[in-house]
Amino acid sequence: MQDRIKTVMAQIFNVDIGAITDESSPENIERWDSLRHMQLVLALEDEFGVTFSDGDIPELLSLRAIEKSVGILAR
Repeated sequence: MQDRIKTVMAQIFNVDIGAITDESSPENIERWDSLRHMQLVLALEDEFGVTFSDGDIPELLSLRAIEKSVGILAR
């Protein structure tokens, strides 16, 4: 699952997949702004067939957080 998330993140933020780490966040990915965050959310929903709640979306601010949320929703 993590590789799929990294692939989506790399595409949305236009960075090399190797640049995506557990600590990747808006603080260290320059292109991670509010618009790209929403693009990321939509791409993740498409990739995994899940729907994030309005409360989940602001919490998806790191690879680790995304992985946890997708794992919970994909069950």
